[in-house]
Amino acid sequence: MSVSALPEARAERARRSLDGLSVGDGFGDRFFAFSLRHRLERSLAPGPPWPVTDDSIMACAIVEMLLARGQIEQDSLAERFAELYRRDPERGYGGTARKILTAIDRGADWRSTTKAAFGGTGSSGNGSAMRVAPLGAYFADDPAAVTEQAILSAEVTHAHPEGLAGAVAVAQAAALRARGETPDFAEFLDRIAAQTPAGLTEARIRRARELGPECSLERAVAALGNGSEVTCQRTVPLCLWLAARHPGPDDYERTLWETVAAGGDLDTNCAIVGGILAAGGTAPPAEWLAAREPLTAFFIAAPRGGDADREES
Repeated sequence: MSVSALPEARAERARRSLDGLSVGDGFGDRFFAFSLRHRLERSLAPGPPWPVTDDSIMACAIVEMLLARGQIEQDSLAERFAELYRRDPERGYGGTARKILTAIDRGADWRSTTKAAFGGTGSSGNGSAMRVAPLGAYFADDPAAVTEQAILSAEVTHAHPEGLAGAVAVAQAAALRARGETPDFAEFLDRIAAQTPAGLTEARIRRARELGPECSLERAVAALGNGSEVTCQRTVPLCLWLAARHPGPDDYERTLWETVAAGGDLDTNCAIVGGILAAGGTAPPAEWLAAREPLTAFFIAAPRGGDADREES
């Protein structure tokens, strides 16, 4: 199915995915304080408000840039990431992200700073993947641009090949959903793997495909990881497996409950899954969206849509 390349259509797809990402982020983050039994039993969702973490804040910076400029401009994105971190550093940023963003804020060149992480290998952390689904939705009409722009967005903080691969895989998954295509479980994962740079992330996406949709959650976590190591190669494959299992328009809530039941990096896993699902129109429940912290504080200018409307009402 063809999708529009008009700026207005692209912007709407990005906003839709951002809502799914940020609701997932806020929902997942609340469960760090809840027991595994509570998550497995799918008890009532935690009460509002649901503050968001760095996952959503960095995604807002990406969406803001796309709405204003239509592409990723790395120097400006690095500065914006650093500014948002300085403004509110207690939003769940990891240790490596803190070092990189602090250095950028103090005037260091992001290229050398990012490449120096982890003894010169660069970071393979899942931060590159947690924020990128709206970018995939935005460029859904141009799959080549999805890969190019996802890499540009990741390189600002993640120089390791797996950090780049994780961003590409999530962006391509969101783009596939945003195009309105409905491949089955196997085809969905096959197509994403084919567009993901070769490496551990790509290999584990193929492993996720081999597991099949009927595999137990426990076995999938054991085979693919659940983000506990906060790397792309041990986060993204499980998230894609979860998103591939339930592509229906009413499956957001069901899939997010399964995602928190998987444990691990709860907010990031839910942000990735939520952003992919919402890119294809699988929207979060209205009460979940209302519970999520408004995102307007993270934009220079408030985006059109739900947040602005709720702030005015």
